[in-house]
Amino acid sequence: MKRPLFTLLSLFISFLLTAKDNPKAATYQTHETSDASAPVVYFIRDISADALVKVYRATGYKATGKTGVKVSTGESENTNYLRPSLIKKLVKDELSATIVECNTAYGGGRSNNIDHMRIAKEHGFLDVANGFDLQDAEGYMAIPVKNGVRLKENYVGSHFKNYQTYLILSHFKGHAMGGFGGAIKNLSIGFASGMSVEKSGKVQIHSGGTKTKGSIWGSQDPFLEAMAEAAKSVCDYMANGKGIVCVNVMNRLSVDCDCDANPAEPDMHDIGILASLDPVALDQACVDLVYKAKDSGSLIERIESRNGVHTLEHAEKIGFGSRKYRLIEIK
Repeated sequence: MKRPLFTLLSLFISFLLTAKDNPKAATYQTHETSDASAPVVYFIRDISADALVKVYRATGYKATGKTGVKVSTGESENTNYLRPSLIKKLVKDELSATIVECNTAYGGGRSNNIDHMRIAKEHGFLDVANGFDLQDAEGYMAIPVKNGVRLKENYVGSHFKNYQTYLILSHFKGHAMGGFGGAIKNLSIGFASGMSVEKSGKVQIHSGGTKTKGSIWGSQDPFLEAMAEAAKSVCDYMANGKGIVCVNVMNRLSVDCDCDANPAEPDMHDIGILASLDPVALDQACVDLVYKAKDSGSLIERIESRNGVHTLEHAEKIGFGSRKYRLIEIK
């Protein structure tokens, strides 16, 4: 007996919804704690320019001297990058900051100074800050990695040293290689020098510390560990992290990164904005919120298939930060 077309369509829609559902939401064990010694992560559900300023202010952080805001400018065809209209009030009006970036190591439209600046302009980032700085436009500098297993030193853009404070402003989402991308990825891969300089920090991290030129491909867990170590080196250099504050925006939660020219469309709801002085706690809180969401099956699969949580495990192991955190929701 043939089934009516509308019945078959209903079954197909039901299948898609079930595949997208998250059966782990009810049983997932969060890393949130009431321990007063744990770092605080501030959370606001609203995603707006005013909410971004509010959650930043909640951290109590005071930017001093020349301030850089590290964002991803996104590939030319990408539509998932943080919108300039969302960040202008915080970046330009509140902080009078410079947006900072580094070139890529995988080719694409942002692998050289000229094309990267063109995309930054097309995406509107030149209009929402007091300057735009490609930090590896004139080379790289080496900074030490303390307690590193994969890295002894990290290669960042040579302009990195020109700033007294940094806001790490990240679009939290999935990532084809890291499983997810948030504050730690922005601190590590984001600041790392690109392919055009003598030593590419991006190649070194992706290869798990085995090379600084050539192909970025390497073994998975060493890559994840190198990301944690490179991020730690950036925070250590900036007065043990006191020169850094981190904000993650959880909107357009695609399984793919802003660095992907053709990312998958998000198939889950937006969650909010989180901020902390501890990037490990911040990223862990974001991962926890993904696991607790009922429509996050696709993103969880991406995180688990890349062993993405190992970045956080290794970060805590080397003394970078805490996976335990206190979550304070603000209105």
